[in-house]
Amino acid sequence: MGGLPLLCIDAFSLIRNGSGSVEGLCEGTLDGAIPGGIASHMRALWLVLVLGAGVSTGWAQGTVLFATRSGSAVDAPVTYGGSLVTGTGPDAILGQLYGGPVGSALVPVGSPVPFRSDAGRGYITAGGEVSIPGTIVGGMAHVKLKAWPAAFGDSYEAALATTGCGFFGESPTLLVQDLGGDGRFPPRLAGLNGFDVIVCPEPTGLSLGIVGCAALLLRRRLQGAR
Repeated sequence: MGGLPLLCIDAFSLIRNGSGSVEGLCEGTLDGAIPGGIASHMRALWLVLVLGAGVSTGWAQGTVLFATRSGSAVDAPVTYGGSLVTGTGPDAILGQLYGGPVGSALVPVGSPVPFRSDAGRGYITAGGEVSIPGTIVGGMAHVKLKAWPAAFGDSYEAALATTGCGFFGESPTLLVQDLGGDGRFPPRLAGLNGFDVIVCPEPTGLSLGIVGCAALLLRRRLQGAR
């Protein structure tokens, strides 16, 4: 009986790694140590426990460490007109991480976090471990940082819809590998680039087209009036 748990724990490790069979490894010991149908019931119980743990691990979402400054690996300041932004006062700026599986649309993850206002001004260092929906532990994800004025809303989209203009900005998309979670330490955002918030987000292709058409019509009217 002393060897039973060790054999089944070894089988547990094999199942978690995608190889081996808990049925085969536990069967010989159980049948040899315990008579009758008890062995069959215990074997079934071990199988349920092992497979249940495997499913739990398979469904764990990948995580990253949400910090825009961390040692020498991460240094992504957010500025406005060359000055580092702050997270307090009337000009307070919030930041939030957006993420998703590689090649998919990025969605807000975690919670909005104010930028620091002390010696770490222009950075977020208290974002903590953030889960990326649709990813797995050890997998990859695309992420980016977005920033907006705290006075205009509690999300980037709400602030943009409220004002249409303000101090908005976002970083280039970053590929993060070897995601954390399920006991694995979350990776830092190594390679994340800082950015300068702007008064208005860059116009879309549609809005540029509308402006261009309006300018063309105005020009024709002026020419016709001559």
